[in-house]
Amino acid sequence: MLPRPHPDDSPSERLAALAAKVRANPTLVHARSEDSDEHGKPRRRFRLPRLPRRGLLALGIAVACTVIGLGSWWQSPAAEQAPDLALVSTTAPAPELVVNVIGEVTTPGLVTITSGARVADAIRLAGGLKPGANLHNLNLARKLTDGEQLAVGIPPPAAAPAAATPSKLDLNAASASELDALPGVGPVTAQRIVDHRTRKGPFASVDQLREVEGIGDSKLAKLADLVHT
Repeated sequence: MLPRPHPDDSPSERLAALAAKVRANPTLVHARSEDSDEHGKPRRRFRLPRLPRRGLLALGIAVACTVIGLGSWWQSPAAEQAPDLALVSTTAPAPELVVNVIGEVTTPGLVTITSGARVADAIRLAGGLKPGANLHNLNLARKLTDGEQLAVGIPPPAAAPAAATPSKLDLNAASASELDALPGVGPVTAQRIVDHRTRKGPFASVDQLREVEGIGDSKLAKLADLVHT
């Protein structure tokens, strides 16, 4: 260990003393002037530990990968936010019906109702039944149709009477003009029928028309359901 130089020694004396010690002890480590302070004391130097070549190579690769990753992240475009999807209804609205409600309801008139509605729904939209209203066997559960007229408390119209079956013409009482109106019978044949019953008396059956001139089997078949005796 080198002895500390006296503060009053000159620099030349310090160097001479240091050289004498080095010659006496060759293993002594030389110190540079910049390694000593202004008093000649050796400065403490901090030295980084030396890394092996493999460690330096791994450290360099790690630093390069970090730099490349940061550069890619910096240059990558910002993720765009997906636009909000509008909610779409998958159920189509039911079609509407317009029904004319008349009769014994509070507010008769047109009502708008959804498809599949019943008679009772239309009456409810028309204000309901009037007190004492007679439904006349109206089916409240029947489904409505567009454009129909719903009569509430009004009796259904009477059925038209069946067409009356025309009565058969009496051969013994019919006039010549009435006989002339029969199909296939003209005024000449009609007068012959009248003359026949006048000469020979009343017809006993329709088949006796064969005795009249101008009436054969085909014409008799047409008159058989239209005349009687």
